[in-house]
Amino acid sequence: MTSRERVEKALNHEEPDKIPFDIGGTPVTGMHACMVYALRQALQLDDPGTPVKVIDPFQMLGEIKPDLVEALGIDVIGLAWVHNIFGFKNEGWKEWTAFDGTPLLVPGLFNTCPESNGDLLMYPQGDMSVPPCARMPVGGYYFDAIIRQRPVVDSALCIDDNLEEFGPILEEEITHYKHEIDYLYKNTDKAICAAFAGLALGDIALVPAMWLKDPKGIRDFEEWYISLYTRREYIEKIFDKQSEIALNNLERLHKAIGNKLSAVFVTGTDFGMQNGLLISPELYRDLFKPFHRRINGWIHENTTWKTFMHSCGSVKALIDDFIEAGFDILNPLQTSAAEMDPETLKAEFGDRIVFWGGGIDTQSTLPFGSSGDVEKEVMERMKTFGAGGGYIFSAVHNVQAKIPVENLIALLKAVERYRG
Repeated sequence: MTSRERVEKALNHEEPDKIPFDIGGTPVTGMHACMVYALRQALQLDDPGTPVKVIDPFQMLGEIKPDLVEALGIDVIGLAWVHNIFGFKNEGWKEWTAFDGTPLLVPGLFNTCPESNGDLLMYPQGDMSVPPCARMPVGGYYFDAIIRQRPVVDSALCIDDNLEEFGPILEEEITHYKHEIDYLYKNTDKAICAAFAGLALGDIALVPAMWLKDPKGIRDFEEWYISLYTRREYIEKIFDKQSEIALNNLERLHKAIGNKLSAVFVTGTDFGMQNGLLISPELYRDLFKPFHRRINGWIHENTTWKTFMHSCGSVKALIDDFIEAGFDILNPLQTSAAEMDPETLKAEFGDRIVFWGGGIDTQSTLPFGSSGDVEKEVMERMKTFGAGGGYIFSAVHNVQAKIPVENLIALLKAVERYRG
């Protein structure tokens, strides 16, 4: 089978010739740029010192170039964004060195300023004349959002403030996506997954709006979660208008790109934590689920795309609701969280929703286990999740920084050995 055939067979709950494999196909199945560099060096794909592009400056994800895709047997390619989460384009590349010395390439407007303690500040749209929007702690590997929340005055709250970042997609962006998808569909045999802006409702990573120079409305993490209960009507109005805008954008996008996507990333909103849910099942059903049904329903009625949802944590109690809301794919399967046992998940839900992820624990096994531990876990997850189809192998979330290279190599060898 071609990669595209293999993925689409799995997405239809059929067993392909071998289990599809994804690294870098979505914003939550990538690899830290420092690890991409280490892997490319280990595989002798580059000369020492050859920098790696940072394609997601927030998560510091590295580019998975075509030669690495082929070397690893990856089956999924992600569609490149027009703008990143800091609001500037991935263009005008320049050299930049990570705290650990890894040589990288970052976009031209990736402008940072050191604080007195060595932390690095990042600026929205690369504009250093406005307050910073994110911080990378000294010696760190990632940026953390800086909360720029103004005092909340309930009588003055306006939903337009929390809708500033949502609007009609620009023709420039539609043209970009059409060009990219046409090229990938014609010149590769890979399945294509796209993550279009504006679909995710209440994704806490997006609430601070790090790409806006002066965000208004509710922008603080804690205030947002509190507002789900105390300002329910306000949040519901935001979701209603955001969904309307998103569906109009999807209609225009589909008209331009057609059915060349295998999957579309709908939401990255986390509903779980390590030991249970972040919100009650009733709140998901009353507030989020109706809008998820609305978005997924439009996609299923008008396209052949499969709908992809990401939620970290212990979400077993909501999986039936995710299925009823119309999601085709669940990621990342955080198997280290409570009640997320692989065998139980496969037995209870595996014939009704595709599992994308869960292949190796990125909290413990991959960073701290032995090479043998890594191989054993990959083998077990392939056997459990892959039986009967409906599974795409990927790690539990992005491959993080500081993974022992020998464990990463063990992971890749095990994937090749046990995928079928």
